[in-house]
Amino acid sequence: MVGTFGGALEARGIDAGGGKLTAEVTGEVETEDGVLVIRRVNVAMRLAAPEGRRETVERTHSVYAMHCPLYRTLHRAIQLTSSVELLARAGAKTKRGEIEHE
Repeated sequence: MVGTFGGALEARGIDAGGGKLTAEVTGEVETEDGVLVIRRVNVAMRLAAPEGRRETVERTHSVYAMHCPLYRTLHRAIQLTSSVELLARAGAKTKRGEIEHE
C-alpha cells in the first residue's frame, strides 16, 4: 500500500522518495477455532512535504487504495485502513488526515 501511495504521489509531482514517505504497519489478530487469524491491518504513513501540497496529498490518499494490488486482493477478507500525516520539511508535525478503506 505504501508503494502504491508513493507512486501516486510521485505521479502528482510530490517527492515521496529518499525517506520522505515512511510507514508503521500494525495488525490485529483474533483466535478462531484455536488458530490466530489476522482481522485488521492499519498502515500509518508519514510524509515530509510542503504544507502547500496538503490538498493533493489528502485527495491522493482518498483514492489510491483501489489502485493498489495488495488492497484489492485483501480488502474483502480483512479490514485494511490507512492514514497519512503530513510533516513539515524540518520535521515538525502538522495536521493528520485519516481515511478508512472498506
